[in-house]
Amino acid sequence: MQWINYHHLLYFWMVAKEGSIADAAKRLRLSQPTISTQIRTLEETLAVELFDRSGRRLVLTEAGQVAFRYAEEIFGLGREMVDVLHDRPTGRPVQMVVGITYVVPKLIAYRLLSPALALPEGLHVVCREDRFAHLLGQLARHELDLVLSDVPIGPEVSVKAFNHLLGTCGVTFFATAALARKYRRGFPRSLDRAPFLLPMPGSSVRRELDRWFDQLDLRPEIVGQFDDSALLKVFGQSGIGVFAGPSVIEAEIKREYNVQVVGRAEGISERFYAITVERRLKHPGVVAISESAKTKLFG
Repeated sequence: MQWINYHHLLYFWMVAKEGSIADAAKRLRLSQPTISTQIRTLEETLAVELFDRSGRRLVLTEAGQVAFRYAEEIFGLGREMVDVLHDRPTGRPVQMVVGITYVVPKLIAYRLLSPALALPEGLHVVCREDRFAHLLGQLARHELDLVLSDVPIGPEVSVKAFNHLLGTCGVTFFATAALARKYRRGFPRSLDRAPFLLPMPGSSVRRELDRWFDQLDLRPEIVGQFDDSALLKVFGQSGIGVFAGPSVIEAEIKREYNVQVVGRAEGISERFYAITVERRLKHPGVVAISESAKTKLFG
């Protein structure tokens, strides 16, 4: 990998901003020959000419204009990093990087994140969807501010992180109109041998559903298993089988996927967690998510 000397880049950036080596030398408190030599070294490293030299005037070449744009961003981020570390306002929206496990319904994720996006100071949200274990690794490397999951991090996991319960809700069964009419009658016994779309084994809601089926001695016909909750609902929308979803977004699921309620499970609950490396929440976006979830979404 070809690395550049950032001191050389700084001298180039300052000359481009000031318009001359002489003015840049005054700002940097360096001699003009020193700056000229460093810029030539940078040009040799990059194998491009950054300035057209016409007498005393320096004009950025096309390559120089590209390099200048990158230098502006690099040194701008450097200033912002120092401001953030010292709790000074940056003038830019705060960024929040969120990891979302596949099993968390997209509608739940949207409802959870919406309060953070509505913060008056502005927030730039980056969402990454992946498997739980992969997201925990990113959290440990401080690449994420939080992970939204339906399961807490367990004591057997080596990642030092903390569970923040956002809320708990019931579980509703959905299906297309024809299937709903068929299996609503005699619910929940009617679900025995009914075609079912289920989350993959290992997820919290799948364990709850399997336990509930066993308690009622029900043996649904599993026609599909999914990592992605949204894909599961799309298959359910097509009429392939009955599927389960959080009761707290029952109205949205009916509207979004044009399905009807078959029934509601007694004794099953879904839990949703924000997992962070902080015991006490500090990030304004994460605080907004937690407070709104507890008082509004699941309140």
